[in-house]
Amino acid sequence: MNEISISELSKINNPIIIDIRDNYSYNEGHIKNALNIPYYSLLSNYSLYLNKHERYYLYCNYGHQSKEISDRLNMFGYNTYYVKEGYLYFKNTLK
Repeated sequence: MNEISISELSKINNPIIIDIRDNYSYNEGHIKNALNIPYYSLLSNYSLYLNKHERYYLYCNYGHQSKEISDRLNMFGYNTYYVKEGYLYFKNTLK
């Protein structure tokens, strides 16, 4: 299974985290050090952004889109995990 929880992700040293939400949502708030590569940009240009020798952690608002794109990217030979709770859960845990 290619899922990871927020708490598991927080224990990883220097993870490569990708926020697949749109630029507006990213600018409103994101996980610290996350890169913003919107869903359709990543899906249509994954070879420009990703390296098959790295591990990536993807998130969206709820975890649904990041699961979908993670599954596809893994079929193409990339090593990706999706954050199952999504950003909104992460944001609410900070309160």
